[in-house]
This record gives sequence, C-alpha cells and structure tokens, in this order.
Amino acid sequence: MTSSERLDFKVIAQDSWSRARATEFSTRRGRVQTPIFMPVATQAALRGVDMALADAMGYQVLLANTYHLLLRPGPEIFRKVGGIHSFMKWPGLVLTDSGGFQIFSLSRQLKLSEEGAAFRSYVDGRQVLLTPELSIQTQAAIGSDIMMVLDHCIDSTSDETTTRAALALTARWAKRSYAARAEDSTQALFGIVQGACFKELRKESAELITQIPFDGFALGGLAVGETKAEREDMVEFSAPLLPENRPRYLMGVGTPIDLLEAVKRGMDMFDCILPTSLAHQGVCFTSKGKIDLRRGVYREAEEVLDPACSCSTCSRFSRAYLSHLVRADEFISDQLLSIHNLAFYRSLMQRMRDSILAGQFRAFYESERSILLSSDVENPSRPPKRRPALSETTLGDYEVIEHANGYGSVRQISSGETMHSVSEPMAEAKSLYIDQSAILTARKSSGDPIVIWDVGLGAATNAMSLILNCEADPEQAREVHLISFESDLDSLRLALLHPGLFKHIRHAAPHALLEDSFWKSPKVPLEWKLVQGDFLETFNAASTPDLIWFDPFSYKVDSELWNVETFRKILACCADKETRIFTYTASTAARAAMLAAGWYVGAGVGTGPKTETTIAYTPAAARLLSAEQLLGEAWLQRWRRSDAKQPHGSTGEALLERIERHPQFCTSIRSCP
Repeated sequence: MTSSERLDFKVIAQDSWSRARATEFSTRRGRVQTPIFMPVATQAALRGVDMALADAMGYQVLLANTYHLLLRPGPEIFRKVGGIHSFMKWPGLVLTDSGGFQIFSLSRQLKLSEEGAAFRSYVDGRQVLLTPELSIQTQAAIGSDIMMVLDHCIDSTSDETTTRAALALTARWAKRSYAARAEDSTQALFGIVQGACFKELRKESAELITQIPFDGFALGGLAVGETKAEREDMVEFSAPLLPENRPRYLMGVGTPIDLLEAVKRGMDMFDCILPTSLAHQGVCFTSKGKIDLRRGVYREAEEVLDPACSCSTCSRFSRAYLSHLVRADEFISDQLLSIHNLAFYRSLMQRMRDSILAGQFRAFYESERSILLSSDVENPSRPPKRRPALSETTLGDYEVIEHANGYGSVRQISSGETMHSVSEPMAEAKSLYIDQSAILTARKSSGDPIVIWDVGLGAATNAMSLILNCEADPEQAREVHLISFESDLDSLRLALLHPGLFKHIRHAAPHALLEDSFWKSPKVPLEWKLVQGDFLETFNAASTPDLIWFDPFSYKVDSELWNVETFRKILACCADKETRIFTYTASTAARAAMLAAGWYVGAGVGTGPKTETTIAYTPAAARLLSAEQLLGEAWLQRWRRSDAKQPHGSTGEALLERIERHPQFCTSIRSCP
C-alpha cells in the first residue's frame, strides 16, 4: 500500500502572504482537516475530560504514547480488546508517538545503543529494550491510525557533535521503523527530522528522512530547551525542507501563540499537554488573553470565564466560582477548565483554517497575535511598563547592582534591600538551600515527587541553582516538582536583560516560566511551576511541600510573611509531613515566630557574614532529629534576655509562654507532646 493510498493528502488552500496552508487527508478511520491540534491522551485518557465530550467538541485526532502504553497495560491487552479505539471508546483517530521523547525525558538508567534504548520500567522495574521494531509492533497492536518512528530525541541546546550523532541514529532507526511496518498495513507512518538548533544539521536530517517514503513528516526535538525565538527560527527554516505533498507535524508544541506562529510558517499538525496541564494550575486561555484564576482579583469576579466561548464551562459558571474551585483544590476544577481550554484550542484552529480558506490569514494573524501574547490584560498586576533597553539597569522598583568580581544582584529601590547582597548568589543558594536540604541525594520511600516551595522567586537564583545542579548529574536526579511563588516578576525580567551578570539565567527555563508559568526539564525529571500573586492567597492551592525555601525580603519589607499567623497557616498545610523550612535569617524574632506557630527550630549553615541561618521542622520531621540539632537551653537564655524576644508582628504574654513551653526545650523531644 502506498502513501497516497493511506492518506490521500491534498492542499486545499495556500496563503499568499505566508506559508500557512489548509490541507486534508484521509486515514482508514476518517478524514482530517488541518491546521489541527491533537489533545494529548498519553495513557489512553484525556486529563479530566471524557472521550464523548472531546468528540462533541469536534476533535478529530487524539495523541497517545507508545512508551507508556507498552509498559502499561501492554500490547497484549490491546490485541485482546481489538485496539485502542474500542479500549477507550474513542470514535475518532489516534496518533501514537513512538516513545523517543519519553526515553529521553523520563527513563532511568538509560543505555542507548545501535540496537535501541534499554531502560527500567517505572511500573515494575523490569528491564526493557525498546527497539525501532518493538515500537512499530507495539503501535500496530495499539491500532493507531498514525504511527511515529522511534527517534533519538535530545535537548535542543545540545552541542553540534551530540546533535550530529543523534540525527544519524534517528535516520538509521527510521529505516528500520519503515521496514518493520507490514506492507499491507493501513496504518500511516511518519518520519521525524531532528537537528536541534543547527540549521545545517536540520537540513542534513531532512535530506536523510525524506528519502524514505513516509506518509508524513514531523519536526522533533523542539520545545525541549530552546527559546521561543530560536524555535520559531528553526520552524521557519525547516518547514520548507519537508515535502509539500505530505502532512507536516510539529511535535510537542504548544501555546496558542506557538500554534499561530507555526501555522504561519507552514506546519499543519500539533500536540501539547498545555491545555489540560495549565487548567490544573488554574490558567485559562480566553478571547482577551490568558488569565490566572489563582489571583485574588478573580475571587469576586461574577462575569463568565470567556463571553466569546460557548463551552459548557463558560455557559454555566462565573470566574469567582471557578477561582474558588481552583483555590479549594477541587478535582472538578481540572475538568471544567480543561473543557474550556480544549474548546478554546479547537476554536482557534478552526478559525485559522477558515481564514486561510478565505484568503484572510494575514488579517487574522495580525489581529490575534497580540491577544494570544496577552496575560490578565483586564486585571494587570500593575500598570504596563515600557520594556527597557538592554543597557538599562532599572525596571519598576528594582535596579541591577554589579559587584567587583563580576556577578550581579538585584536591589529593591524603595527599601534598599538587595537579593544575595554579600555572597556570590549561586554559591549562596547552593550552600543554603541545595546542600542543606540534601535535595540532590534525597529519596522518598513513597516514590512520589519531592515538592519544593520556593517562596520569593526574585531573580530565580535558588530555583536555577537547583535546576543546574540536577541537570549536571542526571543519573542522580530525583523527581522534583518546584513551585515558585512571586507577586512581582520585574526582578526576574531585569535579570534576564543582563545575562552577563546573571549567568544562571542563560537557560531556557526562566524564559519559559515567564511565558507559560511552567517549564519541564528535558534532561531530568524536574518540573517548575510559577504561582504569581500574594503567597498568602495562593499557597493553599499548591501541592503540599516536602521542603520550603523561604526567601522573601525581610520583615521590614514583607512583614506579613514573617508573623506567627503565617507560619501557623503553613504548618497547618503540612503538619502531617516531614516538611522543613530553610531560610537565610537567624533573627531572634523570626525564630520566635516559628516556635510560637508550632514549628521546631534549629540553626542552619552560615553564609557570608552570618554565622547561622535557620531551619524549621514540622513535628513529624523533628521526631527524626536528635535534641542537639535544635535550638536548646543556650538559645532560650539568650532569647529571654533579648530586646527582640516578641515574635514578628505579635505581642502578648501568651505567645511568650508558648515559646517557653515549646516541646523542643524538653529534655527529649521524643517524649514531649
């Protein structure tokens, strides 16, 4: 069977201003119109959305993943039930990714060879060798309508030598994948072009892959580390390298603006987890730009989520109610917001196609681009500011301070306080937060991800110290969910304008975080989420932390964050866990506030001129300690004599009595209540 018989591909309209095109093709199960977005049903399920609802929205294709379905439930189950369509009761088409990206991003103890990729199953620990042949056999058993070849996916910021080796292996695996498909198979098979961010290597890979008569072609290895501008440049260059008479698929992309830019450059098919994963975070796309329902401004917003949307969520519920569900961490919020985001994506792709057919794509692009780039325009955090030139050293209330040894810090102009004012920022972050918390060697018996709250993102020094240290030793990396809280992102924006002084931000992660409020490492099992807004209004909606890096400005500037009630609320959130707080201060009043709130408190490592910092422990965490690891009688005596013995923001004898009688000052903390 030939490619034309499997797909019957046709270009229906070609835009005269750009490379945007409207196409259609047939598979054994139905006809597909592009541009098309394919929601991700990784394990034969859409996150929070029933299959019948996805069908009612008009989605034609879902994406499932061979890597996950090979490990669970396994190809024998699909053979028994007659394939994935009957298994998950989906009437539309299914495209299966081969597992190449998951091997790259998820596998433990990965060993790559000419034969294939050997790794341990995350389900049962068994050793698996995924070869191009096994990938195709598994996809045949799954019964997808479109299969993908097994490829060697790498970080898009990889060096030229690594990239050349990866694309060569991808090409050899592509030939084996093509040969592994049965000649009479009705399943379409797409090849994948690699090459990271090297144009010549993209061209070389395209020449190798397009020599094989695949039914369609994909651009892989993007959205895995490069900047938005680099991604658009690669798509602009690479799309014309793919045959005009075949579908063009941009894998793993992306945000609504990514889709618009990629369609403009000639791509037809897209997939991404963002519509449902951002819904889980309370983030929605609307006709007036992206909004974040975790922000306090939406608590009393009675208007509908998006007046231009007719989905069931928008027709029934107010922003206030949806914001409440998100804050209360109600599971139904995932479903309701996923429904809306998927409806938005479906409408966007249909309107793109209609504009191409009508010869109006340029007008559509110019009118939609600014909207898709917008965020919370109806309720901005602060009045929009002019974007500063690279030479400017101030932004909003912040300025750059250049130290004599070549590194930079950010200072808040109004208060005069400087972030990492004495020690080199990355060294201080590693000593105070990374090494002390032992995050690089920590293990959890439950197997769940380690959750870290980064309170006070600032210029992202602490967060990037974690990311860079984890990526430097991927074999030792633990699965980590890093959640950064910040109300004002100008300090990070300012640091990004001065990469020579802030070397830690020479990485795709902070750019992605500002753009999408989310980033996932392509090298290690680490994901980074931004929660923007008042910490005291947003932290209850976040996953319960194992570690808290408490790094806001001092009590003088952020007084509300340092009082007894705040530490009491945080403790209530994680009282049953072995959670620890690490913070830079060793002030008597701050430690007193923690003790009065019910935390156990010990001394942390010194940094710069400070001989001590502070570590606080939940009662569950304190049970694992010896009394020597906590503040003892000597500290208590100094506190009694101190002029700052009252906890921050509080007065009264009752709080002082609570500190005096704190269990950690008993002879044995294990015998205390």
